[in-house]
Amino acid sequence: MTVDTAARTESTPLTHRQLPRRIVPVVLAVSIAAGAGLAALVGFSLPALAILSAVVFTVAITTVSGVVEGRRKAVDRLVTTLVYSAFAVALVPLISVVWSVLDNGLVRFGADFLNTSMRNVTGLHDQEAVEGIGPYIGGAYHALLGTFLITALATAISVPVGLMTSIYLVEYGRGKLAKAIRFFVDVMTGIPSIVAGLFAASLFAVLFGVGTRNGFAGAVALSVLMIPVVVRSSEEMLRIVPNELREAAYALGVPKWRTIVKVVLPTAVSGIASGVTLAIARVVGETAPLIVTAGFTSSINSNPFSDWMMSLPAYVYSSAMRPLSGSEPQPSFDRAWAAALTLVIIVMALNLIARLIARIFAPKTGR
Repeated sequence: MTVDTAARTESTPLTHRQLPRRIVPVVLAVSIAAGAGLAALVGFSLPALAILSAVVFTVAITTVSGVVEGRRKAVDRLVTTLVYSAFAVALVPLISVVWSVLDNGLVRFGADFLNTSMRNVTGLHDQEAVEGIGPYIGGAYHALLGTFLITALATAISVPVGLMTSIYLVEYGRGKLAKAIRFFVDVMTGIPSIVAGLFAASLFAVLFGVGTRNGFAGAVALSVLMIPVVVRSSEEMLRIVPNELREAAYALGVPKWRTIVKVVLPTAVSGIASGVTLAIARVVGETAPLIVTAGFTSSINSNPFSDWMMSLPAYVYSSAMRPLSGSEPQPSFDRAWAAALTLVIIVMALNLIARLIARIFAPKTGR
């Protein structure tokens, strides 16, 4: 190495200059101020403020980084800013929905709402409640009970069928039949929910007569939507079971069916259970299939095989679209929002349960 080369090597910095950490919040504050000024020119609103501030911040931080840190770091900061901006945009509708449901649903949500039905509740009661000469009455107990019964029946139908199908596809299916089953499962995954409802309604019309509506018909409609989800999730969980476990069981002379029952299923049980729970969360809020199969009722019906049965999605639709009082619809709207809040809580609880199941029943790999 020559003296000139050594001198150049010693004088070359190992790292480029970096922006101080405090510069990012400073640029952000300046961008918000500039965005507010621009928003005032075009008509101030929160969406305009957010969009203009984000654009100004992206341009400013990229420019400052390019001057101080160089082109490579500036491009990195630009991409990072765009990723965070996309994440924030994705959060906006979620936060808006949750806020709207909480803000409007808490007005009527409570123990009385969950413990009473709409039996004998009329528009006159809503008018008296608005005028202050009567209490707010009417709840969603009958709809909550109907949702529980219909979903439980749909789960009882879907889980055995979906699990057996996934076992066949993973452990036995190698020919054209397996390919055909996978194709139809993919098709069923994408069918509109109203088609499943019309299928169940027409099936029960053929078997029991035109106009037959009950909770079991709704369960059949939901099972059509659940089965492909259960098949796909269970199939993926069964496929990730190591083949070494199967081969070890076969080497000991264990029959294939017993290997599936004693080795494969226990290993994949956490993923299967969480997949089933997510499938339940997927269908618990379906409205169209239940409207055409289970119908509407204001009374409590605990027998899913007889008469019409209300569900929470149908309750929300009925309360919002057909208020009891035409002159004072707000009480009906409040009940619709409270039922929507109940549905959101149920879906959130099911997702948390799925995560807990996946964590608790996950196979232990440590010694």
